Order: sequence, then structure tokens, then C-alpha cells
Amino acid sequence: MKPLSAPIPTPSTTLTRGRDANEAVAPSSGPALLTPFDVRAYHEALAARGLARQGTSPRVYCHTGLVDRLPPPGTPGPELRERMRDSQEAMLAELARAMGPFPDGGEVLDMGSVLGGSALYWAQEHRARVTAMVTVPTHLEQVRRFVHEAGMGAHVQVRQCTGEPPRTRECYDAVIAVENTCALPRSEWLRGVHARLKPGGMLAIADCFWVRPNAVHPSENAWSRHLGSVNAFLADAREAGLELEAHDDVSARAVGFWTLSSELRVHEHLARAPTDAHSLRAALNAVRAESRREHLWLQQGLLDGGLEYALLVLRREG
Repeated sequence: MKPLSAPIPTPSTTLTRGRDANEAVAPSSGPALLTPFDVRAYHEALAARGLARQGTSPRVYCHTGLVDRLPPPGTPGPELRERMRDSQEAMLAELARAMGPFPDGGEVLDMGSVLGGSALYWAQEHRARVTAMVTVPTHLEQVRRFVHEAGMGAHVQVRQCTGEPPRTRECYDAVIAVENTCALPRSEWLRGVHARLKPGGMLAIADCFWVRPNAVHPSENAWSRHLGSVNAFLADAREAGLELEAHDDVSARAVGFWTLSSELRVHEHLARAPTDAHSLRAALNAVRAESRREHLWLQQGLLDGGLEYALLVLRREG
């Protein structure tokens, strides 16, 4: 999961820092899980932001991206939007690289891609047959329209995520969850993933975790309160019968995404602000202060090792 403000790949290095510092916690510890209503409201806000920025394309992304080079100051808003979109696709490409090859035309379960952008990515770029699980009921028709516009109706099936235990077992080559594990009862969810995977199938995760608990933003932001640690997640995964195969730390490359998001937010606010100089200055100061509150702690945590943006690939034993 990610803050509501969210939303040139090079091979990432396997995690070398912070792993030993990750503090394992009991799966039952931490704040109360979000309710289904909380999760739906959260995804509705993400979808609104994604549609405002990328609504002309069927592949609308609502997740963090990877940035290796920032554009110069003063870059126009349309170019910033394109850079953000490219960075989000770069993250999916890096996750695919971490997964390694799986059979062309493989069966993929895409968990919580909000508006189906990542589901279309796997179908179009990797020829997968994808079941896209959508959290918000009112998004179902929108995602189906995107699938139709992309000409992927034969490759992408859209379903509502109800939270019920899986009815079909051992049917997917891969389950992919991009920023969709924070609000879940992870140990139960991982057991459900195990049941859905074929023997030898993969679970691929892209998400943010804490390394030091005090790096989490001291606010009522639901996302920041539910990050959890990598070690706790991996412990639950082992208990569920999933073995770690790849663990890449791409934190440094995720930092620039929030810089792009902050700069784009300035453009968005100024486009709606009155045109007199005093009002423009006030609007600019307000949006910069808002970005500092929402982004600076996250950027700092990713830079100093208090937070980790991780790509995890786990495999069900054959």
C-alpha cells in the first residue's frame, strides 16, 4: 500500500543492508487491521488520483515507481506525468525480472491492482492469462472497459475481491500483489495464496516495509501504521509453505518517485489556483507544506534505511 499522494530500469542489487536489522514481530502484534470499508475508501482515493493523472490510457497505475534520473527543475506537468508512468512500469519490469521466466501464457492472479493497470501489464507484456481482483465494486465496470479498450478481453478476467477463502486450488502459476499486503491479515492471506498456487508457483510482492519501527510516520495515516517488517512477513510466508527465492531492495530507486509526485502536485494545485500573485504564492506554499508532511518522512526513511521498498519472490514447493 502507499500514501494517497502516490501515485530507466537497471538491474537492482540483492538486498545487502538492513536485513539483519529488520525486527521480527509476532503476526498478531501491531495496530488493528483495516476494515473492508477502510480498504475500499483507500482504493477509491487512489483510483481518483490515478484517473486524474493517467485516465487516457487503459493501463492506469496506482503504485510506486522506480526512478534512476530526475528531470530538471521546471519540467512541465505533462512530462512529469509521463515520467511517473514510465517509473511505475519500470517497477513492474523489475518485479518481472526478479521473478525470472514463467511459462508464456501462464495463469496469473493479480491482487488489488485498483484499476487493473498491472493486470493489463502482465497480459500485454508477458502474454499471461490474468485474473484481476478488484476491491471496489464500482470499479469493476471501469476495469472491464479498460480491458476491452486494450483488446485483452480473452486474456484478462475481472473479479471482485471478497476476502473469502479460495474455492479453486492449485490453479495459478503466479500470484502478484503490488502494494496490497499492508491492510491484510498476512498469515491467513499467505495460506490462501499457497492454496491458489500450483506446486512450484510463485508469489511476487512489491511493497514498503519498516526496518526500524520508529521510522514509521507518527500519524493516523492508515498505510504507515500497517507496514510491518520484512522478517515478520517472511516468517509468516515460511509458516504458510512459501520459500523465499529473491529479495531485492529498491529503496534508493523509489525515492525519486515521491519527488516526481511532489512536483506534479504543485502543477495540479497551481492549475486550480486563482491567478493573482498573492493567491498563487499561498497555493504554492500550501502544497509544498502538504508534500513535506506526506513525502519527506517516507523519502528520508527510504534513504537512511529506516524503511525498505522490497521486491520479494517466494515459491511454493513442488
